[in-house]
Amino acid sequence: METIALMGPYDDAIKKVLREQAPDCFDFVDVPDKTAFHLLRHVNYIILRVLGTSGELIRSLPDLRLIQRWGVGFDKVDIHAAGERNIPVAVTPGMNAASVSEMAVLHMLAVYRKLLTLHNNVKNGQWQQPGLASCSYTICGKTVGLVGLGNIGKMVAKKVQAFGAEVQYYDLFRLSSVEELKLGIRYLELKELMRSSDIISLHVPLTDATHNMINREALSLMKPEAILVNTARGGLVQEEALAEALRMHKILGAGLDCQESEPPTPNQSLLQLDNVVLTPHMGGSTMDTSLNMAKHCIENIVRISRGEELPLRDVVNREYLPKRKTQTL
Repeated sequence: METIALMGPYDDAIKKVLREQAPDCFDFVDVPDKTAFHLLRHVNYIILRVLGTSGELIRSLPDLRLIQRWGVGFDKVDIHAAGERNIPVAVTPGMNAASVSEMAVLHMLAVYRKLLTLHNNVKNGQWQQPGLASCSYTICGKTVGLVGLGNIGKMVAKKVQAFGAEVQYYDLFRLSSVEELKLGIRYLELKELMRSSDIISLHVPLTDATHNMINREALSLMKPEAILVNTARGGLVQEEALAEALRMHKILGAGLDCQESEPPTPNQSLLQLDNVVLTPHMGGSTMDTSLNMAKHCIENIVRISRGEELPLRDVVNREYLPKRKTQTL
């Protein structure tokens, strides 16, 4: 019997779904945090959530055949070390696109319409809201700038267009003019996107190249009434620079589903501000998304168990694998 490690925090409902999806020939072990890493010693497959896998850890697991990410981020996995051992690192592309894109729009609305302030005021007995209308805005008629146009970015584009917004984007891999016309979006270089957008929404992976890409210089380009939304990775944003821009009202507000340090420390600057909406990296965490994610993770594990190839789009360390286990799906 082969063993699957559920590495990271999973609630009981997700564990139940994963076990139901897996054939009877698989056993499961829970590895919720670093204190349980010793349980990984003889596992064959890891379904990884939140926690990182260093090269040292990967090299210490002799029976490991696959690292399957719960989601699409892989910045906490040493993909090179995995490749050296011919271990694919796979993600679940598109599985959480709907839920994360909805979270992005939720943050846009919450920041623009002062949702938390209104909620707290009403709970505290304050019905009239003097002055708030003058700093509240609609998505309708605005220009939304998407930094990254993968599955999630494209869904955000459709959603904000339904609100009546125009969409422009920046991505390392520009679409063809035919695709841009079909989606009703236009391409701009990053600096011009930052200058001309009313809403900036981030949808790129965290890499060495994208770390702190939204820094003090980038923030200085934004309009005073513009907002920043990040439902991707905290490390994309230079947080002290963002806190300063918010504190000095150089931009209107920000909505963040992720931060560089998760959970944030109690003295984190962003926690002290009232023009930022914070959620605990829950963009992809819905029950319907979890069902799809669980099925996809188990399907990939079964493929490797049978000696079959993984879908090409799933494997993020192809360039480091001496013997590719991918198929062109």
